[in-house]
Amino acid sequence: MYDVIIGIDTADDRRAIAQAAAIADLPTAADEVTAHLCHVFQDNPEGASVNQLSAVRRAREHLTEAGVNCVHYEASGEPADELLAAAEAVDADAICVSGRKRRPTGKAVFGSVTQDVILGADRPVIAVPAPDAE
Repeated sequence: MYDVIIGIDTADDRRAIAQAAAIADLPTAADEVTAHLCHVFQDNPEGASVNQLSAVRRAREHLTEAGVNCVHYEASGEPADELLAAAEAVDADAICVSGRKRRPTGKAVFGSVTQDVILGADRPVIAVPAPDAE
């Protein structure tokens, strides 16, 4: 069995679908991969659950259609730190992230979860390119 943490942001469902497609395309994904659909809440006053998020539902639909087993994982805090902790907690074989297309100044000011995960991970990271705007 192969476990992958998929860090899903709610800003753009297309990124979550691209991540799901990348994982579904792994060899023997339908038979051997469990996708842990993970969202890190930073502000959640309404108490939403990970399975209520549109991006998570869209990724799950894509993975389920491809025959990939999915489970939900949610956390609260700093996204990069919590994704790395989630990978450790489930003993994930890999982490899948998708970054936003930003200028270098935007990355310097706002940081980059993708960059922090890549630099902080002790396991492979699959970085899926952000889809082009339609």
